[in-house]
Amino acid sequence: MNKKKIILPLTLLLAAAFYFVFFYKNKTLKFVPENADAVVLIDVKKLTGQYISSFIAHPSKWIENKTKDKKTIPLKNSGIKIPDFVQIFHIKGNKFSEWYSVVELEDLQKFSAYLKSLQFVNKGKNVFQKDQIFVKIEGENVIIGTSASAFGNINQQLFLSSEKKFLNADRFINNSLGSISFISGKKIQNFTIELKADEIEVKNISKIGSLASIVADIQRKSHFLEVELDAQNVKNYTRFFDKTLADSVQISYFKATADLEQVNDTIISYGYDDNFNEIEKKTFQKIIQPNYVIDLQSPAPEKTREYFQRKKWINAKDQFTAIPFLPNHIQKNNGGFVIKSTRNPIMLSPKLKENYIFVRNNPMLISSLSILSPAEKKLLTDIEYIFYGNKAQNYWVKIKAKKGELPLILRW
Repeated sequence: MNKKKIILPLTLLLAAAFYFVFFYKNKTLKFVPENADAVVLIDVKKLTGQYISSFIAHPSKWIENKTKDKKTIPLKNSGIKIPDFVQIFHIKGNKFSEWYSVVELEDLQKFSAYLKSLQFVNKGKNVFQKDQIFVKIEGENVIIGTSASAFGNINQQLFLSSEKKFLNADRFINNSLGSISFISGKKIQNFTIELKADEIEVKNISKIGSLASIVADIQRKSHFLEVELDAQNVKNYTRFFDKTLADSVQISYFKATADLEQVNDTIISYGYDDNFNEIEKKTFQKIIQPNYVIDLQSPAPEKTREYFQRKKWINAKDQFTAIPFLPNHIQKNNGGFVIKSTRNPIMLSPKLKENYIFVRNNPMLISSLSILSPAEKKLLTDIEYIFYGNKAQNYWVKIKAKKGELPLILRW
């Protein structure tokens, strides 16, 4: 047989296989319910390609993979179908912390073994839990979430509804590793997600411009927290906690500076001696507390104070009790209020007349978060800072990690 006649079709076959494995994507989104108001998409094939190229470029990772714990079953053998686009969504009206995803189940026995290898606990009725992650097996599908409260709603929307409307990935993502989209009726606002060597960026603009200069300015300082927001940004953020709060409190400007400090906390308890006399016992523990100063401006300061008093956020000592870290003092000034911690006062940073939130990593913060698992603490330890910036209709979020021998995709 002529070898040339074999080589050509074989080359075409390999090229076609390579295309379907690494580049062809099924863009149909079957697992986004109609009542979702936010959708995160992750391009699995793009992520896989980025991982492979990083893995090849870092031989030290090859040795580590050979010595990995064999007790944990790899995702590819988990019994679920890995989609071309992972679909993560938030349901309108739910808590901001509640996010969900749905994947197809291929092998129940394998998936059960996979959950067991990750030490998920069976809570009954096909629901499993590990830390803050919940999993429910629903027929031929698996619902994953940071809460179990919406499992019934999702089942009704996606699997029991007679009318199923599928979305297309092109409405949300455009050649980026991932995207986060906010849905309001027929309007969709898209933000790209990019994973770089030591940072993650979420933005709706190609050029950052002056927002980058804000980060450079703040980094020259050493505060744990720096915030400056105008009325619209205050309104956007307070909606996460209370949709009516922004309109009720009427804050037109918010600025805050904070640091963390470890202090000794005295705990007083009472017991009895051998003669049944009451005795006082003092014990000490180290706790983390912030030192802070907050500037709140309002077009109607008196109405703002009345609202604080109705909510019982100001006590007889003029302490602002909505902030759980006392003692502090709230004082009226021209156009608003200043709230200061009194134990170790700090100065408010100069105004930049920009909209931003900057949180610098601090070992004291991580050590105080007892609810986190060791893996979550390790991930947070790797972060250097988190920045949010807004100018007009341009938004940018940057999660900056510490420099390391490996890029983030191999570390996390």
